[in-house]
Amino acid sequence: MSETSLKPPIRVGDGMEPVDDPHTGEQIGSVCVVSAESVPAVMERARAGRRTARTMSRAARAAVLDRAARLVEERSESFARLIVGEAGKTIVQARKETARAVNTLRLSAAEARRNAGEVVPFDAYEGSENRQGWFTREPLGIIAAITPYNDPLNLVAHKLGPAVAGGNAIVLKPSALTPLSAMRLVDTLTEAGLPENVVTVVNGGAELGAAIVSAADVRMVSFTGGFRTGEAIARAAGLKKLAMDLGGNAPVIVLQDADLDAAVESCVSGAFWAAGQNCIGTQRILVAAPVYEVFRDAFVARTRRLRTGDPSDDTTDVGPMITPRAAAAAKARVDAALAEGATLLCGNELDGALYTPTVLEKVPRTSSVWGEEAFAPVVVLQPFDSFEEALRRANEIDFSLHAGVFTARLDRALEAARLLEAGGVMINDSSDYRFDAMPFGGFKYGSMGREGVRFAYEEMTQPKVVCVSRLMRSAG
Repeated sequence: MSETSLKPPIRVGDGMEPVDDPHTGEQIGSVCVVSAESVPAVMERARAGRRTARTMSRAARAAVLDRAARLVEERSESFARLIVGEAGKTIVQARKETARAVNTLRLSAAEARRNAGEVVPFDAYEGSENRQGWFTREPLGIIAAITPYNDPLNLVAHKLGPAVAGGNAIVLKPSALTPLSAMRLVDTLTEAGLPENVVTVVNGGAELGAAIVSAADVRMVSFTGGFRTGEAIARAAGLKKLAMDLGGNAPVIVLQDADLDAAVESCVSGAFWAAGQNCIGTQRILVAAPVYEVFRDAFVARTRRLRTGDPSDDTTDVGPMITPRAAAAAKARVDAALAEGATLLCGNELDGALYTPTVLEKVPRTSSVWGEEAFAPVVVLQPFDSFEEALRRANEIDFSLHAGVFTARLDRALEAARLLEAGGVMINDSSDYRFDAMPFGGFKYGSMGREGVRFAYEEMTQPKVVCVSRLMRSAG
């Protein structure tokens, strides 16, 4: 296979499914699909992979991850073009995702070397003075990883990298819409020296996913996706560890003393990156009333300058949504908000999977655009009269990943960071900033575990204590 090809190797399975380009609608590849009836065979392979993974030293795991990072970096343009082809991200955004995946793999290699456990100070406790020991971090066993379409390479790396670093086997079910980047990453890990049975890739539908997560041999399910699917997984999984990122509806607060130019630029990027298909994308911008009109007019003017179109063009700012159906659903939600009394400031134009960046104001708080995750290039502007009102409005949603606040006052920034109910608070930055080493996850409804390489690694391993009594006598 040439490095510039968009088509990965065809794999044996129960059938074939096409993978289509969201922008052109053309088929760019095919993948084998697996039926739920094939899960016993999948789990047999995963059990063999578990035994193989446990024999790999930390040095061997780290070396594989480092070599894979180098290979992805060397082939970064090919990976980026593949992301554009199957996910519709702009080429600029796809290059950034590829660079982040390289970093995620390198962080995972470092974790394999670093996070082996620690000494337990037994002699610090009365009655244990004659004991010493430590704990190690041991693999859980088999991890089921289910990944979404919006970051088809780096979110897969966030599950595979820490799992491999921890000595686990993985059953990976990538999004049916964007499986090619995931499969190429697995092939790259294998090329880098990972035994083939450590990661098993399966493509298929909801019945396959349910059969995998309910399998007794699976000790953890790591899932990124929607609330309904997350609830179904929780019901099916049984007694096993769950780590879930179920999305958000990110608020950003712009206080009167903020640098408005910087806030506008950052929030435009935060709202419309990846065509808004971003779980930490800026969706609700709460602006202090005295500067609301200035901010609104500048934000709309900056949004109008965004270029929507061919994602393979370096000058395109906003590519297609994942499918024409997803784009039509976004427009239908905005149309419903307009019927409920919202005002359209710009956007809301549909052309296939292309949906122009859309800005609304005066959106009723009963509207789904206010209360639910849009996962589309849609943003709501809302003035507020007091800092307390802004915090109350920001926190009134039942699920939250990130939030942002723009202010020149350190005391207000720290107060917002303390009171905002979110897994991360970005100060003088939009909600969509994420560094791959930081803990990442949600507050409130649906919050389960954390990603970020170190934190995912610790979720995917378990402590084993070794305690030695110095009163032991040697034989003879």
